[in-house]
Amino acid sequence: MSITLIQQFVETICQWDGVNPTSHRFEGTEFKFGRVEVGHIHHGNGMVDIPFTVKVREALVHENLAQHHHMLEDSGWITFFIHDDADLNHAIWLMRLSYLQKTSRRYPVDTDTVDKLEMSDLLKQVTFPKLYATSSI
Repeated sequence: MSITLIQQFVETICQWDGVNPTSHRFEGTEFKFGRVEVGHIHHGNGMVDIPFTVKVREALVHENLAQHHHMLEDSGWITFFIHDDADLNHAIWLMRLSYLQKTSRRYPVDTDTVDKLEMSDLLKQVTFPKLYATSSI
């Protein structure tokens, strides 16, 4: 993990519409959309924590896309560490998923936007249930 990777992460997330970065209480940067947290990064170790619903977190962990939160294992929060460029890209992907989930509460999200994330049908259904309604869940 390098400072450059963390800087790239912060700069990328800050470019998204409506995202406001603030200081996080544990030496990091927190990203909010309005009053809702999209996620945060700890600058000391590159740990990214992101809030999701429990169903989304279960799908992400099941598909080996994230880990349970390092302290709040029974919550919807996930943890992911940035060690290299591949991790950086994945962490940005996870934050984008969180961002789209949070912004979809206010603004409609379309299937083309979600499909660009290239995720499983299960993850689409639990993250965006109104967009991908199915009776199999």
